[in-house]
Amino acid sequence: MEGMRKGILLTLLAGMIVAQAGTKVACVGDSITFGATIKNRSKMSYPAQLQRELGDEYEVRNFGVNGATMQKATNRPYWKQRSYQKALAYAPDIVIIKLGSNDSKPENWVSADLYITDYLEMIESFRQLPSRPVVYICLPIPAFPSNFTITNKAITEEVIPAVKVVAERSETKLIDLNTPMLEMGHLVPDRVHPNGEGAGVIARVVAEFLRAESAE
Repeated sequence: MEGMRKGILLTLLAGMIVAQAGTKVACVGDSITFGATIKNRSKMSYPAQLQRELGDEYEVRNFGVNGATMQKATNRPYWKQRSYQKALAYAPDIVIIKLGSNDSKPENWVSADLYITDYLEMIESFRQLPSRPVVYICLPIPAFPSNFTITNKAITEEVIPAVKVVAERSETKLIDLNTPMLEMGHLVPDRVHPNGEGAGVIARVVAEFLRAESAE
């Protein structure tokens, strides 16, 4: 009987260890990642919904920052935000980067070359962590047609081609969040930030991508 109790206890402890050792996912990004304007953001932002999509084998954290950019020479570079340091300290297994919408603003867009350079450096900053995370980068969602000086023309003609160059040079896989959202303007009330339902679309796209990756 005593041996049986010990066996049950060991099984339970093993289960707890497995649960605590879930794959850690860091969602790095701007206000769209943060969940700006979303009611009940803690449950309805895309990282929160991604957690539910992926289940208990994963631990998803939201490191989004309102107004953040990829380029360092802008008004609010992600590099200078506490969330960037927190994302590094989190020691993630997977990093999902979605930065570029705010870079499209006329006052922020310096050049494709600088955007690419800074993006490559950020990817490498995560890859050099002891946890050696797999990094994925995202094509930004469209603006409908534009707001907050974020311009869809710049997203389409400047940012997206630059992100594709980054993916090629760094051998990083792309998650296309732009195409699935092209016909989803009704889920973006202020023309830039998706509502909870729109964030759910993003979460499902990311979840399906990660599940496909894990199945390879």
